[in-house]
Order: sequence, then structure tokens, then C-alpha cells
Amino acid sequence: MELKLYVLHMNQDDPKKCTARKMARFGLARLKTRPVEVPGGSIVLSPFTNKVLAPVDLGTARRRGITVVDCSWKNAREVFWRIKGNFRRLPFLVPVNPTNYGHPGQLSSAEAMAAALYILGFEEQARSIMNLFKWGPNFFVMNAEPLQLYASAKSREEVENYEKEFY
Repeated sequence: MELKLYVLHMNQDDPKKCTARKMARFGLARLKTRPVEVPGGSIVLSPFTNKVLAPVDLGTARRRGITVVDCSWKNAREVFWRIKGNFRRLPFLVPVNPTNYGHPGQLSSAEAMAAALYILGFEEQARSIMNLFKWGPNFFVMNAEPLQLYASAKSREEVENYEKEFY
């Protein structure tokens, strides 16, 4: 079984670099264009919450899916205030996408979705997303140790403790 994946796409970035559109084009995520279209109760990946994603969120993800928001960083706060859902932030990870390579926390939509899938135990589904991009498999190389630790955590607190090792 694969998790249901959604992208709230706000059409604010360069379409040529948009990893969210590519996920949708290949049938790996469903594109939504308005905040009210975000499935109620889904896990919404957000940098504006303190609650970290952990394997304990698996039940919610199975029932409601995961949503990533694809918008410009400069408009992000405004966009996130209009969304309802179970907000979770990703723990410390380093992006490998060409735009934000090496800038911790500035993941592309594809990297964020793949990280969430990996942490929740859906490694194969995560890899299928990252294999769409020539730089994608390197995400798992760069973040191998933290991803494995986060995925093995038994609680949210354990994820947060592992995260401190990588700052």
C-alpha cells in the first residue's frame, strides 16, 4: 500500500524547476490549487510548526495522506495561515536540489515529500519520487544517517533528540 500524496501548488515559482509539478505529471501526487482543496486531516508539512514528523504519525498519514505546499518562501506564512490540517515539520535534513544545495531546511517539494515518506516507513515510495530527478538519489546519500535514525524513532521526542545530533 502506498500513501496518498497531495501538493498544494500555488504557482509562485519557476515552472521549469518545480519538483511538485513533476511529481504530479508522473502520477505520484495529486495537485491541488486552492487551500480549501487540501484534504481535511492530512499531514501538512510546514516549517511553521514546532511539532516534528515522527513514525507515530503513520496512522494519520495512512488515513488522510500527506500534503506538501509548493509556494514561494517569501509568501509561505500567508499561504500556511489559510490551510487546515495536521501540521508537522520535518526534522533537520540537507537538500541536494540545485537551487538550495547544502542549505539545511530549504528542501524542494519532492525532497520534503520523500523525507516524510522515508520517516514513515515508505522508503520505496520515497525513492520513486527522488528517482525522477538526476540529483534525487543523492538526497538519500547526503541524509542517510539522519533519515535512518528518524525512521527508527519510537516517539516524537526521540526524533527531536536525534535531530540535535545534526545541528
